[in-house]
Amino acid sequence: MTEPLLVDRTDGVVTLTMNRPTAMNALDVALKEALRDALAALETDRSCRAVVLAGAGGSFSAGQDLREHVQVLESPGRDPLDTVRAHYNPIAARLANLPKPVVAAVRGMAAGAGASLAFLADFRIGGPKTKFLMAFAGVGLAADTGASWTLPRLVGHAKAVELLMLAEPVDAAEATRLGLLTRLVDDDEQVLPTAHELAARLAAGPTVAYGAIKRQLSIADAGTLADALSAEAQAQSICGATADHRAATTAFVNKQKPVFQGN
Repeated sequence: MTEPLLVDRTDGVVTLTMNRPTAMNALDVALKEALRDALAALETDRSCRAVVLAGAGGSFSAGQDLREHVQVLESPGRDPLDTVRAHYNPIAARLANLPKPVVAAVRGMAAGAGASLAFLADFRIGGPKTKFLMAFAGVGLAADTGASWTLPRLVGHAKAVELLMLAEPVDAAEATRLGLLTRLVDDDEQVLPTAHELAARLAAGPTVAYGAIKRQLSIADAGTLADALSAEAQAQSICGATADHRAATTAFVNKQKPVFQGN
């Protein structure tokens, strides 16, 4: 049986590849559970210093597997959207709160929950064929997998309303202009290598500080200045006690390039 999620480890970078290429990496239960559990394991895996999220074949992810979903809809007594609580919410929370950088290699289509997964990454790399489609309203649903939280932060409230309600595809150039893509490369074949290059750079950086930055921004987005200042004080206390901070400060004073160990 083909594994729904491939996990590769190289020099501190863990690559999670959604592996259902014949179904455009649509998210069935097996894939959702594998992704949820893999992210949970990476939270405390100190050997992992950066994550790349990718899709096999020519697509990132088409979102919820609607063939499987139809079977659920036709099953009496079942909550057809229980998958949101069981799978999508835990995946979204773990991606957003992962204390290390996440880079999404968005090759081809990212639709519905697939697009939502990409928006939860810290960086998104795309190519000429990259497209985003907030497909939820097209099948009579509202947003999930954190899209109602990520989209307004990426593109603003008004544009988020437009993308979610009109459910029109966004091509690579427009996605870059809107800020949905961090970087647009000229060749789709370079999307994954470019994502790996960025992840390798991040994996060689101050991992604890990166995790603290993510937490700071999350608190500041939803809170007051007082909340942000409190989070900053806590973060600096944690980062200031790391070996990376001490070594990097000494290297700077001695006009040397710092080497970060991630602790």
